[in-house]
Amino acid sequence: MSVVIRVRVPLDLHAVVADGSAAFALATPLRVRELIALAVREAIGERAPRDKFLRSIRRTLAGLAEGDFTVDIDGRRFADAEAVVVCGITADVRFFIARRRRAGTLR
Repeated sequence: MSVVIRVRVPLDLHAVVADGSAAFALATPLRVRELIALAVREAIGERAPRDKFLRSIRRTLAGLAEGDFTVDIDGRRFADAEAVVVCGITADVRFFIARRRRAGTLR
């Protein structure tokens, strides 16, 4: 069983207005790191202090860079925070541990 963090994808109103196309409202390109930030905010809550949010983001991005886990966004796996994914109105984000840790050890 895995926990899904469903995040609302921000709409790029400038792209919609500039091109006059509603297609940009239905498909928004975002970097994986931006979706991770949205997922962390969703997980810790809107009322969490900003410093806690920033620490959580920093540690999550460091863990991704170190290969501690991968991120699944709408069924596609990512290991690079700079990768771009096209999302609809919402995105389902899951984190998967890439390797097992030995019990009782701290990092």
